[in-house]
Amino acid sequence: MKRYYVMGLFSNFEEAFSTISEIRQHAIPGVSVDDVTLKSPIEHPEIEEILGDRGSPVPKFSLFGAIFGAIFGFLFLASAQANFLTQPQGGKAIITLPSNIVLSYEMLILFGVLSTVIGFMVNARLMTKRHPLYSEKVSLDQIGVMLELDEKNVDSLKELFKKHKVLEIREEVSL
Repeated sequence: MKRYYVMGLFSNFEEAFSTISEIRQHAIPGVSVDDVTLKSPIEHPEIEEILGDRGSPVPKFSLFGAIFGAIFGFLFLASAQANFLTQPQGGKAIITLPSNIVLSYEMLILFGVLSTVIGFMVNARLMTKRHPLYSEKVSLDQIGVMLELDEKNVDSLKELFKKHKVLEIREEVSL
């Protein structure tokens, strides 16, 4: 089934905002706000009321990185201290917990921070190829509203864009 990617470039944020508001009110059947991606050179916090809360997986990356760091840190330090070639002398513990707890905590922080950075890069798609619909005009002064939709809804979306004074409409077909 063919999927269409359509992006409309607007010169004014109010026009893009009203377009997204109409999409939220189901002006186009089969298209929801979850299909909308807003591209803008500046942040618009007021659009979050319309788009709704979109969760981020970055805290999960941080949590799993911290858990891995604590477990790996303790096991790494314990395995380095537990040398089977030496014999324990004088009743001293081979694996000392007080010093290992501090170093394991530091490994928890290290892996938590590293996985947070990696999670941010994955979530922001910094290491992926640029989407073919991307326009350099978005980084200057225009606002892009991009949607992924079926073939039957493309014409009604274009009409909605034209109703709100779109400057340019870009389209791509994906199989």
